[in-house]
Amino acid sequence: MRRLNRKKTLNLMKELDAFPKVPESYVETSASGGTVSLIAFTTIAFLTIMEFTVYRDTWMKYEYEVDKDFTSKLRINIDITVAMRCQYVGADVLDLAETMVTSADGLIYEPVIFDLSPQQKEWQRMLQLIQSRLQEEHSLQDVIFKSAFKSASTALPPREDNSLQSPDACRIHGHLYVNKVAGNFHITVGKAIPHPRGHAHLAALVSHESYNFSHRIDHLSFGELIPGIINPLDGTEKIASNHNQMFQYFITVVPTKLHTYKISAETHQFSVTERERVINHAAGSHGVSGIFMKYDISSLMVTVTEQHMPFWQFLVRLCGIIGGIFSTTGILHSFGRFVAEVIFCRFRLGSYRSTSVPLPDGHTSNHLPLITDNSMH
Repeated sequence: MRRLNRKKTLNLMKELDAFPKVPESYVETSASGGTVSLIAFTTIAFLTIMEFTVYRDTWMKYEYEVDKDFTSKLRINIDITVAMRCQYVGADVLDLAETMVTSADGLIYEPVIFDLSPQQKEWQRMLQLIQSRLQEEHSLQDVIFKSAFKSASTALPPREDNSLQSPDACRIHGHLYVNKVAGNFHITVGKAIPHPRGHAHLAALVSHESYNFSHRIDHLSFGELIPGIINPLDGTEKIASNHNQMFQYFITVVPTKLHTYKISAETHQFSVTERERVINHAAGSHGVSGIFMKYDISSLMVTVTEQHMPFWQFLVRLCGIIGGIFSTTGILHSFGRFVAEVIFCRFRLGSYRSTSVPLPDGHTSNHLPLITDNSMH
């Protein structure tokens, strides 16, 4: 009974078979067909490997929306070295709400040597090379996002040589929390002191000959500190040509939510333009010598998400490749055989030569004479 049911099921499955079957005796093989089949299989294998590479890769999707978070604080991460002694310089932030944030709230003043060691110079050179490539090829930013937390730290390596030279510069590093409004972070002569109309710096006790605002920005970022992310000003070095010189950086900060397969963080990207000029009141160039970073917060927020091709889409594309290659090569092979047969047929017809047969009335016939039994004897 079970065998009978299996046989009926097998017959039913055979009746449902919709694929045409051609007996092997009806299939004609040829050298051209084998060549086309070899080309087809090779193309399919190559495209399959390429498609699998695309399937394994990921890409970054950018979405934009209005930033509705206006109550939280903005973190500024700072690591700047100024070619002046620490007792001569002061750093603080003043925003549009006239809120002053002094460097004592989170910044450290560390006496250092301004000139870099050979290892540190190599680090700076490589960082500047990466910055130049990022300006030319913006798609490299996606690679940096995906490699965050996986790449080596972008911080300046510690000094490896024990130099006997006395410190001639001041490294200002740490972080500050400010309001999410436009503000001005600046480093200038003298320590900052509160003032009813804003703030002031004690610069009267410092001689102008000691002014030197040559500086190096080892790191400057906004928001959560993410290792591996390279910011636009990292590795920047400016050498002052005059004692009274102002360096200005105009920064536009864009809130960014980063979601990759490795991390999920809230940080900030920013763009920057820079300007420098010599302060000369007699020539009409007014201002204060120092380093000024004027930042503004964008009202748009960017969400960067790492995406991956779904497996079902990979299968659909793979089936399309296999079916498309077989169909296309079959059509091309049939068309090639048709063209070859037409050319060969014309060649054979052109080589044909008709014969003339005399008739009794003196005319000639261009038809071949019929073969009769008498002619065969």
